[in-house]
Amino acid sequence: MAIAANTYPAPDRLPIRRALLSVFDKTGIEELARFLAGQGVELLSTGGTARALTALGLTVKDVSEITGFPEIMDGRVKTLHPSVHGGLLGIRADPTHAEAMQAHGIGGIDLLVVNLYPFEETVASGADAAAIVENIDIGGPAMIRAGAKNHPYVTVMTDPADYAALMDTMVAGGGQTDLELRRKLAGKAFALTAGYDAAVSNWFAAAGQDTAPKRRSFAGTLASTLRYGENPHQHASFYHTSEIRAGVATARQVQGKELSYNNLNDTDAAFELVAEFDPARAAAVAIIKHANPCGVAEGETLLDAYRRAYACDTVSAFGGIVALNRRLDAATAGEITKIFTEVIIAPGADDEAMQIIAAKKNLRLLLTEGLPDPRMPGLMVKSVAGGLLVQSRDNGNVDDVTLKVVTQRQPTAEEMADLKFAFRVAKHVKSNAIVYAKDLATVGIGAGQMSRVDSARIAARKAEDAAEAAGGPVLTRGSVVASDAFFPFADGLLSAVAAGATAVIQPGGSMRDEDVIKAADENGLAMVFTGMRHFRH
Repeated sequence: MAIAANTYPAPDRLPIRRALLSVFDKTGIEELARFLAGQGVELLSTGGTARALTALGLTVKDVSEITGFPEIMDGRVKTLHPSVHGGLLGIRADPTHAEAMQAHGIGGIDLLVVNLYPFEETVASGADAAAIVENIDIGGPAMIRAGAKNHPYVTVMTDPADYAALMDTMVAGGGQTDLELRRKLAGKAFALTAGYDAAVSNWFAAAGQDTAPKRRSFAGTLASTLRYGENPHQHASFYHTSEIRAGVATARQVQGKELSYNNLNDTDAAFELVAEFDPARAAAVAIIKHANPCGVAEGETLLDAYRRAYACDTVSAFGGIVALNRRLDAATAGEITKIFTEVIIAPGADDEAMQIIAAKKNLRLLLTEGLPDPRMPGLMVKSVAGGLLVQSRDNGNVDDVTLKVVTQRQPTAEEMADLKFAFRVAKHVKSNAIVYAKDLATVGIGAGQMSRVDSARIAARKAEDAAEAAGGPVLTRGSVVASDAFFPFADGLLSAVAAGATAVIQPGGSMRDEDVIKAADENGLAMVFTGMRHFRH
């Protein structure tokens, strides 16, 4: 049955005479409470908030005084009462509501100041299930939703950052708030409870190992409004989620221009790629352009790794994103700043390195204080018309699979190291992906082609162009090659042979694997199957 609509016009300006304050995060609550008291507002509160305000010398009425019922069950039940929710939900202009409020001694609540138990923070802390469940707020969301629904008569504050705006409005309005502010705060309140419920439901799904719950919700908190999206006519914003993962969302921007949508997308791709390389084993650098690597290398030092990554494609590296798996040092900073670079992202940076970067005032420097774990599970979401595609993060790692040599010739130890290196990189190259590598550095990358043969040819051609620019040999001669997916025909493999590759790593699994293996044997190649595909679209 449909609910009859409220036909009473919403008033514009309303005085704040009675306020209920019940907050877990007490940031700014002292200043707000003192202000309200100074405005002659009656203060209601609960539990710890009431004790904190009373300790400040403020006159506070505990909610239990108006409900006539004490807090019970360790505070689980305290505000779920008609005296509270009637005060929040009553339509003041409706005679039947006003009559019910008067008959039951329910006073109107004009201002609600509430924030919620730290559920997401408790999950992130690694707490056990019992502690996590105990931090699911019930009374808070119920009050927020009640007050926000009745925003024509109730002002709902859920964010300490909004306290100043409320106080300014009341000062300017003689103790009143206006409908525009109340409507804006109501929308923010419902967004908070929606995000909170999304976090709770997703935790239950993960705890129950339900990879495809019937309803799935996602939420984020606005980090910044961007100038535009991929193109100037597109609107864009950047939202933070509750996932604790080192990267663009957690990074500190030390300097440089505002990050654009494309900067954020490309920087994320760069840092996720460079995190595949253990900094305890070797320094690593990835240079990204349009979400694809144009050069990746390991080295004894970051400077060595950067120079070798840059040599792979000096043309594409111009205006690219540089990601490092170790702290940026002065020598590497000096080398990077020799060409135009959009963003540098690293776990940290030395003081001298930051001074060198500071000379390039538009160059963005992001410091993350850590690397993302490439094996860490997580969800990836992509919108399509009328829906969302949701999948688990590709946390497959070449070190965790059993490699199978399928050719007559075994790869040498040097080839095997390069094969693993190339396959790590191929995981982060748009499909169809072909990566040539030699001495733990990429020497040719083919990305995003409709044909795997074309990717192999483009990668080889880029290697030839790089050799011509450097005045040296074509480095695909004697290299290895990685493919993100199987070769459906032998032609892609033969293109790699023509480029000079001596060993191949690929998932295998084609109906024509035998033909491809035969072609590899006939050309003296060693070939390794991983059994793991790395499509990236």
